[in-house]
Amino acid sequence: MGGVIAEPASPVGRHLADPSLVVAGGRYYLYPTTDGHPGWGATSFSAYSSSDLVDWRDEGVVLRLGVDVRWAARHAWAPAIVERHGAFYLYFTAEQNIGVARADTPTGPFEDLGRPLVAAGDFPGVAIDPSVFTDDDGVTYLYWGNGVAHGVPLHDDLMSFDPDQVVSWVPTGFREAATVHRHHDRYYLSWSENDTREPDYRVRYAVGPGPLGPWQDRGVLLEKSPGRGIVGTGHHTILRAPGDGDRWIIAYHRFAIPGGDGFHREIMFDWLVHRPDGDLEPVSPARTPIRAPIPPR
Repeated sequence: MGGVIAEPASPVGRHLADPSLVVAGGRYYLYPTTDGHPGWGATSFSAYSSSDLVDWRDEGVVLRLGVDVRWAARHAWAPAIVERHGAFYLYFTAEQNIGVARADTPTGPFEDLGRPLVAAGDFPGVAIDPSVFTDDDGVTYLYWGNGVAHGVPLHDDLMSFDPDQVVSWVPTGFREAATVHRHHDRYYLSWSENDTREPDYRVRYAVGPGPLGPWQDRGVLLEKSPGRGIVGTGHHTILRAPGDGDRWIIAYHRFAIPGGDGFHREIMFDWLVHRPDGDLEPVSPARTPIRAPIPPR
């Protein structure tokens, strides 16, 4: 167990990116890429927890490449977490493969599948940046890709799928980090365009009738605000805020303030608003963090 993180610019601290967020046991749990390494050379994944998205506790390393994951030793990127059937499933990038590991608690220990879930070269594009979405019928979908986006329903074990059911497409300006969420009967696909090392890295979105589309582009959702020193806003996750209201959170990274770049990023949180017409309100990136306390159970 680690200590409380106290960084004034970002609630989680500098040198973290690619956030995935879940609520479990009355706390938020955050799984990011550990940043600050040349060439994004991290070799492990850590978890952080909070009751309000402002004050965070370092829960320590939960999965180590080359130790817990024997088939890859470097480039630990872009984890994604989901809770199903009383267990936690951590999807992750390692050496441009997608892996998955299972645990009984959000802080592990996580047990790796023993091989890539999606191996490099299995599908067009680059196998990075997984995300997961569970629909109202209980089916969980996996998404991934750089250059080409892919989506597929997972089997009930959440650690396998039928390759013949993979759907592939190229959204407008697609670079990476495809993710899906649902609001009422409308599905939202959102993704990052441009390069994470560029100030113009940003999030775009589309709408569709189902978790695999087809998708209709609706434009830019989140982008830089250079007048306030905010650039490189991308690689996000979307979560409905705990409680009875219809409030949604978007977590993303940006260049760390001050002095950040594509290898020194920090995680931020903002509110995501669904308009009555079904579109999303463009997100104006905040300079300071929002506070979203989890209601008592």
